[in-house]
Amino acid sequence: MDFVQDAIIGLDIGTTSAKAALFALTGQELASAESTYGITSPQPGWCEQDPQQVWRAVLDILCAIAGEAGSTIRPVGMAVASQSGSLVPADADGAPVYSCITWMDGRTEALVNAWVAAGAQERVRAISGWHIHPGLPLATIAWLREHNPTVFGAARRWLCMNDYIVFKLTGQFAANPSNGGVTQLMQAATPAWSPELCAMVGARPEQFSPIFEGGTVIGPITPETREATRLPAGLPVISGGHDQSCTALALGVTQPGQILLACGTSWVITGVVTQPDVVAVPDALDLNYHALPGRWTISQSLGGLGASLEWLVNQCWGELPDRMGRYRSLDAELGQTRAGSDGLLFIPMSGGHVAPAGMQRGGFVNLHLGHGRAHMARAVLESAAFELRLALDNIGQGGLRTDALWMFGGATRSSIWPRIVADVVGLPLRITPSAHLPAVGAAILASLGVKAFSNAVDAQRCFTQPALAYNPDPARQAIYAERFNAYRKVVGA
Repeated sequence: MDFVQDAIIGLDIGTTSAKAALFALTGQELASAESTYGITSPQPGWCEQDPQQVWRAVLDILCAIAGEAGSTIRPVGMAVASQSGSLVPADADGAPVYSCITWMDGRTEALVNAWVAAGAQERVRAISGWHIHPGLPLATIAWLREHNPTVFGAARRWLCMNDYIVFKLTGQFAANPSNGGVTQLMQAATPAWSPELCAMVGARPEQFSPIFEGGTVIGPITPETREATRLPAGLPVISGGHDQSCTALALGVTQPGQILLACGTSWVITGVVTQPDVVAVPDALDLNYHALPGRWTISQSLGGLGASLEWLVNQCWGELPDRMGRYRSLDAELGQTRAGSDGLLFIPMSGGHVAPAGMQRGGFVNLHLGHGRAHMARAVLESAAFELRLALDNIGQGGLRTDALWMFGGATRSSIWPRIVADVVGLPLRITPSAHLPAVGAAILASLGVKAFSNAVDAQRCFTQPALAYNPDPARQAIYAERFNAYRKVVGA
């Protein structure tokens, strides 16, 4: 008889693609699959997607995973890490009555501005832990009530993308705290839907999915899912979490003092607290549930810091047709520059610790004829690190410590940028080459749900990700301390 190896599936339902990864219970990745889907913009500033297209992508990758597993690997559990803040209006049976309105959607901006001007911000944050953001379900549902009463009236259920996919997998409606918290309709202190916030937008708590803590079993896959994917009959689906908090779980960012930096086109910092005390959270940060029960996250968006570099690379290295070739050339030229960019400073064109989104403008300061494109690029990299330090200083002023920093995303592909970040913030920094961090976090929760491990510490130990460490260089730290003070004066003016 052939040996059959038990394994776990981690699903990652992102904004533009779905990924699945199959893991041995030792944490080894055995197989992976990915399928993409689109975003439409029926009007300027609107961002929607077809939830059924997302579901078809999930079926495709699960079929691929089942094929890779074959007869010698047996999936014993599955959990979902999902994009957060996207809303699927559905009928009582879970069928969408409108497109999924994604977290990037901007149609509610005027409504949010009116709420803030009227003083609603304070009450919403006191209950949910969140500042009011355009694109998240609190504002989206209110907008539908006012501007599309047909859809609002047809919606009997308000589902997160996580809820919709879990429903299609199991036939059961289920939310988790970290995804539910991003709706801004959940209480921060206890994982329950807020009657007051629901009433604010004309909804009722029972229109939202029952809440399952991360790592608890929701139910088995349906016969239809089993038929479409060839996964084992009765495969249990375990409650997962928000993709960012699942990434934090995968990297072991579960204790106060640990900070996770997501650095793609936009940069977001996430820390950990052990109590849902909104008053103790610095004003610039939002409070949400961690994927790991008994933990909460504090986070702040720094906006499109990566977008500034993308713009400069396209402008100054545009003669190279290959995108990755442009970044390789950039890295080589950056190696010829020195800390401080020969006195050049850059103010981000989009984003920053004060205004992560909006119509602000930026530019270079102290630019002279001796500067070349590499100096300009290094100044862009340094400005992002300066903005991160300003945000971390704000966290420290709120009485929260920062001991170590994890960095993941596109910026980690640079050999220079992580070193700049470590030197500017003065903290040890770690990066990982792992491509499936949200799926790893989901797999940890699934392994807890099927009792493969008795506790999260043991599970994390098995799923530990490889890491490259960067320690601050004292000489460059001294240079950057002076440049940071100069930067702070410029952005203050």
